[in-house]
Amino acid sequence: MTQSTDAPIDADSDTLRTLLRHQASTVTVVTAPGSPAVGFTATSFTSVSLAPPIVSFCLNLGSSSWPAVARARHVAVHLLAHHQQELARTFATSGVDRFATPTRWRAGPEGVPILDDTLAWLLCRVVDRVTVGDHAVVLAEPEVLRHADVGSPLLYHRGRYAGLAGDQPAVSRRPAA
Repeated sequence: MTQSTDAPIDADSDTLRTLLRHQASTVTVVTAPGSPAVGFTATSFTSVSLAPPIVSFCLNLGSSSWPAVARARHVAVHLLAHHQQELARTFATSGVDRFATPTRWRAGPEGVPILDDTLAWLLCRVVDRVTVGDHAVVLAEPEVLRHADVGSPLLYHRGRYAGLAGDQPAVSRRPAA
């Protein structure tokens, strides 16, 4: 185990942000219906409970997506695949039409935008929103989901997109005769 010789320091916003860069997170895009529909990149997605099934994600109250998410009865959470770094960047960029070409999507159940070719997606019914500081923790119950049988997740670590060690493109194999 590596030990630090640095003395502990007070935890403020900047030092906490620096520390949290050491945590690798799965990259997700959350979408919600609206006029227009909204979506944003999030690394705060997690499972809260299996009985009943509840997941959560966090969103800054100052985000342009917050008003639509605050009203939404349903949202979709998309787990991005390693090759979807540009999609993650698009949904992390302010002031652009995130659903314009080249983004591929369709209207799903409850009118929620569903992104194509993600590693997985969950259509969720929002059950609660809890304001904590400058963010809202959104709690949602998955109702419908889809996942791929192959692929590797897109991760975010130390301010960069990353993948799992040894990630290789899927190799198609012919069945033995």
